Amino acid sequence: MAVNLVAVVILSQGKCGLSKCTSHYLVAMALADLLFIIIEVILWRISYYYFPGSFLDITPVCSIINVLSRVATDYSVWFTVIFSFDRFVVICCQKLKTKFCTEHSAVAVLITASILFCLKNVPNYFTLEPRLVIEHVPWFCDVKPDYFIQPGWVAFDWFDTVLTPLLPFVLILLLNALTVRHILVASRVRKGLMGQSKRMSHSDPEMESRRKSMILLFTISGSFILLWLTYVVEFLYYNIMGKDPKDYTDSENIFENVGDMLQVLSCCTNTFIYGATQSKFREQLRMVVKVPITLINQLIHKQN
Repeated sequence: MAVNLVAVVILSQGKCGLSKCTSHYLVAMALADLLFIIIEVILWRISYYYFPGSFLDITPVCSIINVLSRVATDYSVWFTVIFSFDRFVVICCQKLKTKFCTEHSAVAVLITASILFCLKNVPNYFTLEPRLVIEHVPWFCDVKPDYFIQPGWVAFDWFDTVLTPLLPFVLILLLNALTVRHILVASRVRKGLMGQSKRMSHSDPEMESRRKSMILLFTISGSFILLWLTYVVEFLYYNIMGKDPKDYTDSENIFENVGDMLQVLSCCTNTFIYGATQSKFREQLRMVVKVPITLINQLIHKQN
């Protein structure tokens, strides 16, 4: 959570050598991850284990939290896809770059995506039912049994999972593959034009920049796929087997919980991958860390 707050502050200042368009996407991703941590981790999971029976467990409240959690998950995943598309356009589509990679376009895309994913997750409010009713007050949230058998809800469940994360799987892999292919082709052309040997190419700043871009792209796609894979497998399992997760055995419950844990982790690592791997971001981070240390040292010297 603190990392995301620091990332938002640093990226908002625009001192990382990034365009305003890129900065907007990175700030949006950091805010999405922060929103996910607050809603999914603090309001949903921590409150469930450490503050049972609080007002957060009233059925309408936890239903709203469930919707907001799904919205935050979509934001975290799809802002990553949008940013990957932005990088693809910047590297591979120079003509489209002047139109798409602008501050105005970034704001419009982010606002449009935010509204659409809010609307898309409204039905999730109606997938839950109270576990208990005490003095006419509904408590806790359980998934309705009909959600796993009624054709309408089954179709919505498939649509929800295809949209997040199956489609992002395909899009991120495709965009990264096309970007890497373009970088490799451009690098070979650059070598030929410069007449450099393979050994000399390592000292070429442009080649080194492209190599770092490839590493970053593979890290992004690999992290996303690995952390969501267990969740996807569990989703396919209960749909193919036609089994209600409430009837899972201990081993199946463990597998489901591991998938949920890795999914949560995936929605908290985007800022680190996209920001902490950039040298100028690390410089700004060191400056932010030095500020309180400097203030403490000055205060100690004044007292002495």
